[in-house]
Amino acid sequence: MEHSLKDMTAGSPTRLLITFSLPLIFANIFQQLYTVVDTAIVGQGVGLDALAALGAADWFYWMMLSAVQGVTAGFAVRFAQQFGAHDGDGLRRTVASSAVLAVLLAAALTILSECLVLPVLHLLRTPAEILPGAALYLRIMFAGLPLTMLSNYTAAVLRSLGDSRTPLAGTVFASALNIALDLLFVFPFGWGIAGAAFASVIAQGASALVNLIRMRKLSLLRLSREDFESWQGLALPLLRLGLPLAAQNIATSIGGMGVQSVVNRFGALTIAGFTATNKLYGLLEIACQSYGYAVSTYAGQNYGAGDRARIRRGIRAAAVLSLVTAAALAVGILAGGSFLTGLFLSAENPADAAAAAAIANRYLTIMCLWLPALYLIFVFRSALQGVGRVTIPMLSGVLETVIRLGVAALAAAILPGAIYYCEVTAWVGAALFNAAGYALLLLRWRKE
Repeated sequence: MEHSLKDMTAGSPTRLLITFSLPLIFANIFQQLYTVVDTAIVGQGVGLDALAALGAADWFYWMMLSAVQGVTAGFAVRFAQQFGAHDGDGLRRTVASSAVLAVLLAAALTILSECLVLPVLHLLRTPAEILPGAALYLRIMFAGLPLTMLSNYTAAVLRSLGDSRTPLAGTVFASALNIALDLLFVFPFGWGIAGAAFASVIAQGASALVNLIRMRKLSLLRLSREDFESWQGLALPLLRLGLPLAAQNIATSIGGMGVQSVVNRFGALTIAGFTATNKLYGLLEIACQSYGYAVSTYAGQNYGAGDRARIRRGIRAAAVLSLVTAAALAVGILAGGSFLTGLFLSAENPADAAAAAAIANRYLTIMCLWLPALYLIFVFRSALQGVGRVTIPMLSGVLETVIRLGVAALAAAILPGAIYYCEVTAWVGAALFNAAGYALLLLRWRKE
């Protein structure tokens, strides 16, 4: 099964980035498909209050999920560098050590998140009528965090070795299963928002299972007892890569929760409108996440191989590819924006649904217009991560938080319309910051 791996240290950078990204883009499409369907089923089958409950829970859940994704992405930097350097023994020891750390971190995050559900929802000023639903949804999702860690960890291992097809297969399977379980749990079983949460957790486990089956067939990843013996010695180097990326994502999430707390002040209709657009946000970033994984793997493997000039060529190609994709996506989603947001919004009072839809469409339009900035964040941030420079990406997460909270404070105090610009101003600031960090890295390389 070694043919599924991709060595990105030779060949056309543009072709490699595209062929690596395409399966991930398709995987993200299916991922977003079941996210959209999940939300649409709740919005149409349970009502606007349930949809608002999902929105109130979104940022806190994403904070924990992004911590998982950040840690596993950091581990993957080491995997990719060792694969590019053809260090098979070192790779197996690193995979074994990171697996132990992943188990310990998953347990810690699960306990922490369950303890924080009600305090965080109260801190976010969640309206009383939707608080029970939001709390129930979060408790079920957080109970499934170990499966989420397993899914993200196994996908990170495979992607770092150039295999982007297996995560696609896992996501397709998980998406189909999640949609089927959504329909079963929400309608015939009548479990409401809890049914949607259970369906998502089970789907994460299914995705992890697909990845594990493929990993067991790769001779490069056949671990022995000896590979685990050095895990404590490798823990610190791995955490130095993983924790800053987790901190970056957590900082971004804190900014998002700050914005959500301001949105919550405007009532359930505004929450529902923002939730509808935030669910479509996944469609906007379908390709940029995929390009980010491709750039990180590409940069990591070539850094391990010692080819800095090739890294520069690849990042230039990725920037052009990202800008073209962002423009095309923005046009396509703007054209169908009203239809897409309408999928989530249903109410007994048509005037309420229309008001929520107007809010959703305004927010979606602003996001689409500034989408290129989001794509450039992923290119330059992933390039820095791939070569092990994780401080600038971490600080960019802090900068995003400061900008989001600053604009949200402006909206709360004197300019309510500013709430629509919290996200895009954070994108612009982070894109410029990461681009400057990458430029400084190139200058240092030239001096060396």
